[in-house]
Amino acid sequence: MEKWRISRHIVKRSSTSLFKSLLSTNFEKSINTSGSTYKSGRNCNPYVEHYFQCQKRHFQTCCHPLRDYTGNLHASKATNLEHICRIQYKSFGSVATQIQRNPSFSTLNSDDVDHFKKILGEKNVIQDEDRLLTANVDWMGKYKGSSKLLLQPRSTEEVSQILKYCNTRCLAVVPQGGNTGLVGGSVPVFDEVIINVGSMNHIISFDEVSGILVCEAGCILENLDSFLVNHGFMMPLDLGAKGSCQIGGNVSTNAGGLHFVRYGSLHGNVLGLEAVLANGTVLDMLGTLRKDNTGYDLKQLFIGSEGSLGIATKVSILTSPKPSSKNLAFLACKDYLSCQKLLQEAKRKLGEILSAFEFLDSQSMELVLTHLEGVRNPLPPSIYEFYVLIETRGTDESYDKEKLEAFLLRSMEGGLIADGVVAQDINQASSFWRIREGLSEALVKAGAVYKYDLSLPIEKMYSIVEEMRLRLGQSEKVLGYGHLGDGNLHLNISRPNYDDSVLAKIEPFVYEWTSKHRGSISAEHGLGLMKANEIHYSKSPQTVQVMASIKKLLDPNGILNPYKVLPHNILYPEA
Repeated sequence: MEKWRISRHIVKRSSTSLFKSLLSTNFEKSINTSGSTYKSGRNCNPYVEHYFQCQKRHFQTCCHPLRDYTGNLHASKATNLEHICRIQYKSFGSVATQIQRNPSFSTLNSDDVDHFKKILGEKNVIQDEDRLLTANVDWMGKYKGSSKLLLQPRSTEEVSQILKYCNTRCLAVVPQGGNTGLVGGSVPVFDEVIINVGSMNHIISFDEVSGILVCEAGCILENLDSFLVNHGFMMPLDLGAKGSCQIGGNVSTNAGGLHFVRYGSLHGNVLGLEAVLANGTVLDMLGTLRKDNTGYDLKQLFIGSEGSLGIATKVSILTSPKPSSKNLAFLACKDYLSCQKLLQEAKRKLGEILSAFEFLDSQSMELVLTHLEGVRNPLPPSIYEFYVLIETRGTDESYDKEKLEAFLLRSMEGGLIADGVVAQDINQASSFWRIREGLSEALVKAGAVYKYDLSLPIEKMYSIVEEMRLRLGQSEKVLGYGHLGDGNLHLNISRPNYDDSVLAKIEPFVYEWTSKHRGSISAEHGLGLMKANEIHYSKSPQTVQVMASIKKLLDPNGILNPYKVLPHNILYPEA
């Protein structure tokens, strides 16, 4: 019966019709623009605070733009603010009480505001409480700052003037784009001045021969993709937050996304950057060459630096030709070993057309079906142990369809697939992606959630999910899903409310386990505020020391996105 069923689905419901693969799952990550600085003005003695750790993570939006969801989230009154603060404290755990404002930073005054108005004009210096509320809180309501000022520069020169002044005054700043971050990296911790580059949203040039796009950092990812589609190209990055996240933030966090297995990292796709250092110096690295081996490749320092080394203002990126053929299969597997073997076979048999390989477990499927309106099980009535989404992209509809169907039939006959269906149109494909991309939204609706973004050897990826279930017991819901194609697990613990005793069972166990298996505690979301003091689980002391040296060199006053990315006792051992 199972063979007949999947054969029927594959053969009768398959289609070469193009579908739009909806927003990808990882927001991956925080939306700061990069940051860097040289010393200017009086010397600050930054960071008089201890280690800090928090509890927050993953993020995605599914079908609707995150901006709308975030707007609804933040349209709250003072009572809701108090609630958010309580959530933040619980999500951080007891360690949150150790975070202290760096007394070396100056406090904003009216003269500062007047100076910024001279640079930007009245309307781009925001002090309105409602607008500040939105900018001060992350989209999940877990991280909340208390900034009194939001600046909206419109050019690189304005960013330069702002940073030069802030560095002289020792005013801490937080670069911000779409504020779609997952680790507290894109919002203030205390009263840092917010510099939002969203008004810098112009496309500067596009070369239709090479596919190289040059644009400002505030361009929304989805808008860039729409522009490119009209020219027969596409962005190599696809995120669930694409309707809100900005390219500068994507670069600053080295965002991964759904199609990483096909198009790779931004470290490879970004050809050039323009960044402003903390002393206002504009660093022009905005090259458009595929090959340039002259000296150190400094732009790589800013990719993934989470706004701690400089503010990215322009980006040059290599885009990809738009595929004319897309197919999506939603499959069920009996166990995790079958998922692994299916991935191995997909890489061998689908080869150049494989563009995504995602997985989720039964607990994840049940959560989505329970908490997301309109979502249906593509393979009723059963709930299987594991589900896999395989997407292909190519240039020949007939060839791609036949290749995918042959692969699926062989995998079914070999027992790797228990059931499955291939999307026959755009709407069906969208409904499949909605399940995978809606997981973070469903987790928020379900209550409190502890989120972890881990990179692990594929054969070990699901073991930590199983061990965490044994560790926490049956009373806690432990979910595992993510980008199986590139070894990225999103581990989530869902419960009605935050509890320090539960957090104590999760951490540091989750980091120790990951380190033991030579994994990374941040696959694509960054470190931000949440894991700044946990970096040693993934990086050697010598490596972290070099990072700290670079930070001190470029930002000796420590004004750029403070309290994040690196441990403060390493940066400033005298504190």
